Amino acid sequence: MSVVRKRSVSIRGHRTSFSLEPEFFAEIEAIAAARGLSLAGLVAEIDAARPRDANLSSALRVYVLHHIKQRADGG
Repeated sequence: MSVVRKRSVSIRGHRTSFSLEPEFFAEIEAIAAARGLSLAGLVAEIDAARPRDANLSSALRVYVLHHIKQRADGG
């Protein structure tokens, strides 16, 4: 099992942190690159769309899961 690592980014003018396993972080970086976004840009997008009662780390994992499922379904 992978060790969760805490990371920080600046979004909308403030620093925020999230904790992800290296595998999830690698996918977030790859998705951002594929979309032509910075890591902070993608994190800001996911942060803005998440329910306020969901934490950012969970929202990032769910985003990765949905992205992978869409690819598997041919979308």
